[in-house]
Amino acid sequence: MNASIIVAMSKNRVIGKDNDMPWHLSDDLKNFKKITINKTIIMGRLTYDSIGKPLPERNNIVLSRNLKNSKVMVLDNLEEALNISRNEEEVFIIGGADLYSQTINLVNKLYLTLINHEIDGDKYFPKFDEEEWDVVDSRFYKKSDSNSHDFKSEILVKKS
Repeated sequence: MNASIIVAMSKNRVIGKDNDMPWHLSDDLKNFKKITINKTIIMGRLTYDSIGKPLPERNNIVLSRNLKNSKVMVLDNLEEALNISRNEEEVFIIGGADLYSQTINLVNKLYLTLINHEIDGDKYFPKFDEEEWDVVDSRFYKKSDSNSHDFKSEILVKKS
């Protein structure tokens, strides 16, 4: 499969609160853009609602049974979304929690932003066996005016 997950989460696996990210990490947003530009991104409707518009220079697929929107491709199931994008080099699952739970055992690559802080939230990234993954890239970012917390950006590849 050519699908990868890209996610930012806190030490306690929080990925969101009140349909928003409870942090501001400018460097992470820049990395997200660099990684996903000119690619297909697949998201749930709540994630799309939280963004508020299609992400530019990306093929936006939103999974929903009732969203009507001519600016993005709306599909009602994950299988169809993955099938449509099967010939692409890499497709990104960008959230939310339910979609991550459905795909964590299907993907072979994780782009993880790990925030070195426990944060209060209401949406969580699913648990996965870290022993099944190799870290192939890791970079540390310090808290700054543009980053609300210290964080680490990692790329993990599933062991064969």
